[in-house]
Amino acid sequence: MNKQILDPRSKQRAQSATMFLGEDPRGLTPSQLGKVAVLFGGRSAEREVSLKSGAAVLAALQRSGVDAHAFDPATRNLQALVDEGFERAFIALHGRFGEDGTVQGALELLGIPYTGSGVMASALGMDKWRSKLVWQAGGLPIPDFLIIDEGSDSAEVVRKLGLPLFVKPANEGSSVGISKVKSEGELHKAYQDAARHDTLVIAESFIGGGEYTVAILGEQALPVIKIEPANEFYDYDAKYLRDDTRYLCPSGLNAGQEAEMQRLAKQAFALIGGQGWGRVDFLMSESGKPYVLEANTSPGMTDHSLVPMAARQAGISFDELVLRVSGSAHVG
Repeated sequence: MNKQILDPRSKQRAQSATMFLGEDPRGLTPSQLGKVAVLFGGRSAEREVSLKSGAAVLAALQRSGVDAHAFDPATRNLQALVDEGFERAFIALHGRFGEDGTVQGALELLGIPYTGSGVMASALGMDKWRSKLVWQAGGLPIPDFLIIDEGSDSAEVVRKLGLPLFVKPANEGSSVGISKVKSEGELHKAYQDAARHDTLVIAESFIGGGEYTVAILGEQALPVIKIEPANEFYDYDAKYLRDDTRYLCPSGLNAGQEAEMQRLAKQAFALIGGQGWGRVDFLMSESGKPYVLEANTSPGMTDHSLVPMAARQAGISFDELVLRVSGSAHVG
């Protein structure tokens, strides 16, 4: 490991990345980005989505003339990034071992600048419970929730949160393991389904006025997107497999509501220490109050993904988006 930490190329790579942090990433030339590893695949439950995201990112970088290469951490040792002279990494990994701070920590030790949030923010963004605690402490509106386990009293959970409610694992993305519970009798099975994915399970109150998301790019909150799934809620199928999920951008919110949701998104992202780019999801109450739901520090980049959609509405092409994110790579 000493070789990895002290490799003389690490300091040069870090200085190169730092040079770009204060600049407009649109001004970078492909050659300035150097040799880029697109990290995708991995070994989480979201591997298939990551493969699609990474392929899209890799194609965009190569179209722009960047010296970009595929790199799957599930099949290759990260030390190869140093050995093969990579100068930065675009993280297109999703889920555990990709957006939970583990890969970010390894890249810090290797001295390889990487896209997205650092170790702490990535870990918090992946952990739905602890991110809620941070936002709660920061005074942001969040849905009511409880931590439940095998012995939880279903009647008491329903009394506190009402019906319907959602049950989800604390540390999975892409709605993996999530259930909508409509009756007290369904709660235990929903817990068991979530517990297959994580030892920590959350029950969360239902807020039924609509689902929204705000993408973050640098210091900018992109246009709000309203999500209208054709099925009961925005689950894995609605996100990645179905073609009848509706995405409205412009969102239909008035200017004041849009600005307020963008403000809350930037605040929520900042409170967990987010960097570079990301996405913050919201639920809207029927009275029009937005509630922060969760943050995504390594958003999808597939043909169904939301950050590229919001970027297009802001006049940013997919290839330019990828270049901007690549230009924000950092260590520390």
